Amino acid sequence: MRPALLPGDWLLVRRGAPVRAGDVVVARLPGEPGRLIVKRAAWREKEGWWLESDNQRAGGRRDSWDFGPVDDIVGRVVLRYWPPRRRAR
Repeated sequence: MRPALLPGDWLLVRRGAPVRAGDVVVARLPGEPGRLIVKRAAWREKEGWWLESDNQRAGGRRDSWDFGPVDDIVGRVVLRYWPPRRRAR
């Protein structure tokens, strides 16, 4: 699948918003709570959400296939927009 986000995209995130399968979410990286990740919520388990990268073949990708379900979801992405410099191109 082609990634929904590109480097430099800006996101509007609704903190604490309900999450459904297919939503893009911001979560805390398990084992590194100071680091945020942006992933797609695939399905819900007892332990938390199964989060996946849109591009499973991307080098260095990390998702629930590496660290399991995630229960520390910060919020749901409600809007993606481009910084003014990129929009002008």
